[in-house]
Amino acid sequence: MAFVNSPDYLLGVALLLAASPVQVGLERLEAEGGQPLAGRRVGLVAHAASVTADGRHAVAVLRSLNLDLRRLFSPEHGFEGTAAAGEAVPSTRDAASGLPVVSLYGKSKKPSLEDLRGLDVLVIDLQDAGVRFYTYASTLMLCLEAAAEAGIETVVLDRPNPLGGDLVEGPLADPRSVPTTLLSMAPGPLVHGLTLGEMARLVNARRPKPAALKVVPMEGWRRTMRWRDTGRPWVAPSPNLRTADAALAYPGTCLLEATNVSEGRGTKSPFLLIGAPWMDTRRLLSRLAAPAFRLKAESFTPEGSAAAPQPKYEGILCAGLRLRPESAAPISGYRLGLGLLRELGTLQPEFRFLREGATLDTLLGTRSVREALQRGEGVDAILKRDQPATDAFRREREAALLY
Repeated sequence: MAFVNSPDYLLGVALLLAASPVQVGLERLEAEGGQPLAGRRVGLVAHAASVTADGRHAVAVLRSLNLDLRRLFSPEHGFEGTAAAGEAVPSTRDAASGLPVVSLYGKSKKPSLEDLRGLDVLVIDLQDAGVRFYTYASTLMLCLEAAAEAGIETVVLDRPNPLGGDLVEGPLADPRSVPTTLLSMAPGPLVHGLTLGEMARLVNARRPKPAALKVVPMEGWRRTMRWRDTGRPWVAPSPNLRTADAALAYPGTCLLEATNVSEGRGTKSPFLLIGAPWMDTRRLLSRLAAPAFRLKAESFTPEGSAAAPQPKYEGILCAGLRLRPESAAPISGYRLGLGLLRELGTLQPEFRFLREGATLDTLLGTRSVREALQRGEGVDAILKRDQPATDAFRREREAALLY
């Protein structure tokens, strides 16, 4: 495959990249002929969304560059991105390349020294959702820590934050009141406004002894961009986050996982379709403030699948709402979620938090939001309470920003 570094090949790659306004770290790595990985033994943390704009997977790209790719690692949902949320994923072997795949969402969430033995560098190429309870930022943190302990470098191939880089909101995690899990490990507010490359830089700067870290940045991405502005096709980073619109609603509608309301799992539109058999959609629509979202009543019946085993109200007709993001400005899915929790709790006597609220506390990493809702506080008051910590985080993250 000597043609890979030929002028004609590199020109072809450059022309392909130019067709997309935003070029991700994987594409920049390819355009640079595989630097800085040449001559090194490589491990790769990746999943189904680790692809170029034309659909080539990171494994194929690295191998086409004649890089010495030795081992693969997979986050939650597995290397092929098909496992359901929270489902333990076994280590396996990649059918296409024959390489071993070490699961980071099974018996262990962090690579061991043995997992990293024989490697010179650990490359991370994951598409994140921009929300703390989406576990990929936590996996990144554990990989950075493991690589530092093993004395090898971490290289992050950066990708867009689908929520943009300006929206920062939500509570900080409070490990004093809620034990830290993969859902609450990442620093900053719930919606942090960072790419994974920037998150790596922020986390690394907090270490007593910073690890060897390099970020291959994107080209053309701006903080004001939503996904549709990037010119890139959406590839689902998990089986239920199927569209870029769903990613915008996800910070809020995912909170319904902690209640007896369906968040749309078991339908074709998870996180954009919510409901319950007892939901009074007319009253909810008359009360719910949902800036930048269009809402309409729609009934649905959840059905079980590999992506959603035993969804809430399986086989039962639910009254519900369909959500559609509209505004070109940054959209606050989290504000929408708070509004849903507050109005459902006010209007619907059937509404319940699961596990007496412990599930919501685990999602958010704090009890403060649930307790405020149960006191009857409004959405604006809850958001205002978080504002000082959000402002402080904006100042702290400045040194880590790449765009």
